[in-house]
Amino acid sequence: MKSSYELAMERLNKSGPITKINDAQKKELAEIDSRYKAKIADREIFLKGEITKALHKGDYEATEQLEKQLVNERKALNAEMEEKKEKVRAGK
Repeated sequence: MKSSYELAMERLNKSGPITKINDAQKKELAEIDSRYKAKIADREIFLKGEITKALHKGDYEATEQLEKQLVNERKALNAEMEEKKEKVRAGK
């Protein structure tokens, strides 16, 4: 009788073996992470400034659109970052 842990590990290994990454890949992953965190922070600072301006003007429709834009850009940049990280992990 297998434990639930053993069954979970078997399922995990079926979906893909765990790959080891080397030091160069770790460095590249850290650089990608750093670069995209900076991009996200830059967009957040800019859009939050625009949101503040729209709030001071009383333009709540523009505020809502800017908040949606912020969320969408954050999601897009995070997805792009994860895609690049996966390429590095795969060795491409």
